[in-house]
Amino acid sequence: MSTSTAATKSKVSKLAENIIGSEIIKLAGEVNEKIKQGEKIYNMTIGDFNPKEFPIPAELKQYIVDEYFADQTNYPAADGMLELRNAVAHLLKERGGLEYKNDEILIAGGARPVIYSIFKALVDPGNTVIFAVPSWNNNHYSYLNSAKAVVIEAKPEQNFMPVAADIKPHIKEAVLIALCSPQNPTGTVFSKEGLEEICDMIIEENNRRGPDEKPVYLMYDQIYWALTFGNTKHYNPVSLRPEMKAYTIFVDGISKSLSATGVRVGWSMGPKLVIDKMKAILTHIGAWAPKAEQLATAKYLSDLTLYDTFIEQQKIKISDRLNGFYKGFQSLKNEGFKVNAIVPQAAIYLTIQFALHGMKTSDGKVLETTKDVTKFILDEAKLAVVPFYAFGADDNSPWYRMSVGTCKINDVDDVISNLRQALQKLS
Repeated sequence: MSTSTAATKSKVSKLAENIIGSEIIKLAGEVNEKIKQGEKIYNMTIGDFNPKEFPIPAELKQYIVDEYFADQTNYPAADGMLELRNAVAHLLKERGGLEYKNDEILIAGGARPVIYSIFKALVDPGNTVIFAVPSWNNNHYSYLNSAKAVVIEAKPEQNFMPVAADIKPHIKEAVLIALCSPQNPTGTVFSKEGLEEICDMIIEENNRRGPDEKPVYLMYDQIYWALTFGNTKHYNPVSLRPEMKAYTIFVDGISKSLSATGVRVGWSMGPKLVIDKMKAILTHIGAWAPKAEQLATAKYLSDLTLYDTFIEQQKIKISDRLNGFYKGFQSLKNEGFKVNAIVPQAAIYLTIQFALHGMKTSDGKVLETTKDVTKFILDEAKLAVVPFYAFGADDNSPWYRMSVGTCKINDVDDVISNLRQALQKLS
C-alpha cells in the first residue's frame, strides 16, 4: 500500500467517520468562547436550565442526598427500580390519563437512551423512518440505525407541527413515525384534531398490514408535557385512540418538568414486547439512571401535591419569560423591523423569526445567508439563538429557537433593547 493511500484510508468505522456532532452544542461552544473572552452574551441556545434560576425541587435534592448517605450506590435494576416504575405508573394515571403496568415501563438515564433503544428495537438497516423538521435529533438517530429517513418540512402556518396529509404518502413503507409534542424546538403542540388524524392513519395502515408484517410504530416524545401554558392542552395518542396503545412507545422523564436535566432520570412506556427488547439493549449499554436518583425520584413522585405545587411555580416562571419575549418581538415587529414570533404554547422555547436576508449592515455587508444573520445577531445584539437548520430545516430558513431556561427575567427587556439597537443598523 502506498503512503498516499494509507494516509487517506479511514482509521475509524464508516459510521464514526461520517457522524455529525450536535449542531447546537457546536454553536454553544462558539458562544461560550466569546463569553470566556469577556463578552456579555445572552446565551439562549441550549435547552437547559440555569440551576440558580430554575433549581430542582428542594425535596428531591434532599432525597437524592439521603439515598447516597444510605449507600444506594450499586447497580439499579435493569428496567429501573420497582419503586420508581410504580411511582411513574401512578403519575401517568393521575396526571396523564394513561394506564401502564410497572412491567410496561422502562427507566433510563434520561430521554436519549430511551430514544436510542426505541430506534434499535424497531428499525433495521434500510427501514423507513418518518419525521418532520424542525425536530430534535431524529436525523442523527436515523443515521445511527442506517435507516431511510423520510423528512417532512413542517410549515409556520401549522405552528411547525406535521399533519397527517404530509405523512400519508410515505406510511406504507414506514416502520417508525417519530413525533414530539410539546415540540422541541418550536414550543408548539398538536391540536386534538391533528393528532387524531395521525392516529387514525396509523391504525388504518396497521389494519392493512398482515399479522406477520412489522407494524408501523409511533415514537411519541412528550418530555415537556407538564409544561403547557394558558389554554394550551397536551394530548397523547393512547388517550385519544386506545387502539394506539399497541403501537405507541413514549419518551418521558423529569428532565424538563423538574428542571433536572443533569439528574438523568427518564422513562419509556409502551407494549411490553418492545419495552422488554429496549431493556435488553440497554443492559449492554448500561445507560441506567443512578440508583440513588431513581429512589429519590420515586419518593418525590409519591407525593403528587408536592409535585403539583412545583409544576405550577415552574410554569409561571417559564411563561413569564416566554410571554415577555413574545411581546417584545411583537413590539419590534410593530415598529417595522422584520422579525416575528409564534405565540408560546409549551416547553421552554419561543419560535422567533429574523427575516433579514438581503439586508445591509452599516458597513455595507449583505446578510446573504442564515449563518450571516445568526452571526449579525450574535455580534451586534449579543444574543445567541439556534437557527432551525440545526434541527434539520432548510439551510436558509429565517426561523430560530430561543430557549429561556437559562435566562433571568430581567434579561427580557435588555435583550429586546439590544435587538432594537442592532436592527436599526440594517437597511
